[in-house]
This record gives sequence, C-alpha cells and structure tokens, in this order.
Amino acid sequence: MAKLSDLRFHLTRVSSNVKTGPIPVSTSSRATCPASCPFAGNGCYAESGPLAIHWAAVTRGERGQPLREFMAAIAALPAGQLWRHGQAGDFPHTAGRISRRYLRAIIAANRGRNGYTYTHHNLAIGENASLIRSANRNGFTVNVSTESESAADRAIAAGLPAVLAVPSDETRVTWQTAAGNRVLVCPAQRSDTKTCADCKLCHKRGRRVIIAFLAHGTGRRKVNAAIAAAT
Repeated sequence: MAKLSDLRFHLTRVSSNVKTGPIPVSTSSRATCPASCPFAGNGCYAESGPLAIHWAAVTRGERGQPLREFMAAIAALPAGQLWRHGQAGDFPHTAGRISRRYLRAIIAANRGRNGYTYTHHNLAIGENASLIRSANRNGFTVNVSTESESAADRAIAAGLPAVLAVPSDETRVTWQTAAGNRVLVCPAQRSDTKTCADCKLCHKRGRRVIIAFLAHGTGRRKVNAAIAAAT
C-alpha cells in the first residue's frame, strides 16, 4: 500500500470538462482507489481519453504535488469557491481504511470553500463512516457512491448523502426508492446547458435526494454489467 507521502495530488484551477464547467477539480494518485470500487479496471470513465493520460502522469509523480502543497492550493482558492475533489481517484487509505490525516487536512483546507466529492470506500471498514460523516458536518461534501437503490437507501439511513450509478438506457428522470427517497438523474446529463458549476446539487441538496448518474463513456457496457450484478 502506498504511503501518504508517496502519493501525488493535482489541482486544475479551471476545468475544461464540459460537464463540470470551469470550476477547480482535483486528481489523486491511482493508489487512492479502494478495492471496493466495482468499476476499477471495469469501465471507469477516468481510465480512457485525456483524463486517463493526466491521471497516469499524476500517479507517476510527473504532475501534481505532495499532500502539504496540495492542501495549500485548496486553501488558496477564493472564499465560497465550488470545486470538485477526485475527478479521478478517491481518498488515500490503508487496506481500505480511509486516512484520518488526509480527511482532517482536507476539511481544514476546504473551510470557507464549497468542495464536494464521491467515494467508493466501504462504509463498514474501520472508521470510514464516521470520517465521511465528519467531513459532511464540516462543510466538505462526501457523496457515497452506490450501484443499487438499496445501498443508496442504507447510506441515507446512516445520515450520509448518496449518489447512484444507473444503466445507460435509463429513461426516467426522477423516481422514488423503496425507502421513499427521491432519485434525480444528474441535470448535466439531461441538458446541454447545465453544468456542475450551475447545478451544485452534488454539493448541497435535500437530505433524501439521491443523484443518479447514467453509465457513460467508452466503458459504459462494463458499467451496465456491474450495475446489473449489484442489483
């Protein structure tokens, strides 16, 4: 397992991604991805195209910064700035246990700013659930990534925001889960005009709203199969 000191993190101050819009986005070394992610090597959108090239360079240490400098870059963002953590990568960990040092550092660096992210880390391992809950309480939004409505419902029942991967051929825009939570397909995937910079739902929304993401990218067939296996 890579040491935290060996990892690299890159902050792109103005994203060129048409979906996110021109907000800052970060990329973390590949070793931050947990084994619990069903899309690693199996349709992950970050494993193809220009993002894959950038991610590989960060992972090799050719781009990006060590922890201290990365946190300083986040803290230097303008007050109130919306930004996305982990366009590729997740939270540093040891055998699936999220790094407490990293989470505390990013909560502190994000103070006064509006950071948000997603994680595939297993909530049942170590103190992962409490660390993610603490981040959300302190203004850094961590969405729990799920592949089934039941898993999303469990995350919400645990007091955590959830997002849901759905098949690429899903035609519904909104619906309810068995627990009565509302599922809403990402506006940026339903409109040519909405971006994350406009929408902001992944940063702040009603407690019982689940954001759904249609499988996309060149690996969407593999993602569809992984979703089917989880439901």
